[in-house]
Amino acid sequence: MDVMTPLLYKTTEAAMRLGCGKTTLYQLIMSGELESVTVGRARRIPAAALEAYVERLRRAAAEELDAAA
Repeated sequence: MDVMTPLLYKTTEAAMRLGCGKTTLYQLIMSGELESVTVGRARRIPAAALEAYVERLRRAAAEELDAAA
């Protein structure tokens, strides 16, 4: 990771990175599917949490393909 890549994203930034809306992002956080942290009064999403979430989605999709084959 280079020094210009943020370690923590604002919710709007995280939603944009995932390609979803803020409502969906908050649902992911509240369901425990996406890790978030609190910094002061602000909610932030670690970059690693976004990557882990996408990796879980990819694994699940691959498992579905394997099961269908």
